[in-house]
Amino acid sequence: MTDCREAQRAPSVRGESESEGVKEVKEVKKGSQGSMSGARAGRVSRRRFLQTAGTAVALPAAALQAQTTVATTDVRQPVAAAASATQRVVRLRVNGVARELRIEPRVTLLDALREGLALTGTKKGCDRGQCGACTVLVDGRRINACLTLAVMHEGSQVTTIEGLGRPEALHPMQAAFVAHDALQCGYCTPGQICSAVALVGELKAGTLSAVTFDATAAGGARRTVAITNAEIRERMSGNICRCGAYSNIVDAVRTVVEGGNA
Repeated sequence: MTDCREAQRAPSVRGESESEGVKEVKEVKKGSQGSMSGARAGRVSRRRFLQTAGTAVALPAAALQAQTTVATTDVRQPVAAAASATQRVVRLRVNGVARELRIEPRVTLLDALREGLALTGTKKGCDRGQCGACTVLVDGRRINACLTLAVMHEGSQVTTIEGLGRPEALHPMQAAFVAHDALQCGYCTPGQICSAVALVGELKAGTLSAVTFDATAAGGARRTVAITNAEIRERMSGNICRCGAYSNIVDAVRTVVEGGNA
């Protein structure tokens, strides 16, 4: 009898233990689901991350821009005042017209003509006095405008390519360059023509060159400068033509020199 009763109680005990195990499993699942939902709640979405990062970057950039604006505003006024304090008035006679410029002493004659007076016929090439594209006439003599300061020529007579002739009335040297096709791209041509005009004046004055460096011939007589291609090439050697129109330039200059029109 006792064995039978124990046998009858065994299934019920197993059932109770199984039900308790099921409860434990359910509780564990429930806990894990709760922890997963909590983890999901704590996660940051990609959209949210990008929005937060963009805000974090934008705020320092805005602050930096504000600082830059303030710095620029604070600095500009003293710089402008200092610039006006260092400027001086320079009076030139350019192409027969009295001109007045307010510039800094460091401004070259080339920049004064191009930037200050809008005479852009005078070209800026090497800006080192090597190509001759900036050649102008100052008191009848040719100089490289990039190598001299405008303040050094207070009261001087300055002639640029614009002052030599007009389209309807070309200077003889300009007409000779056109007739002999002594140009291609034309960038160096204003300097070439100004230099050639001064060359004619030098020959008329008997100024010597490296070709005729001896002032006296045999017997003590003063040497006469002969008009030769070598003489013209030597005197025009300071003007570079990257297109290679040198032979035509020499022909144009020689035509004017021999004709005595310049």
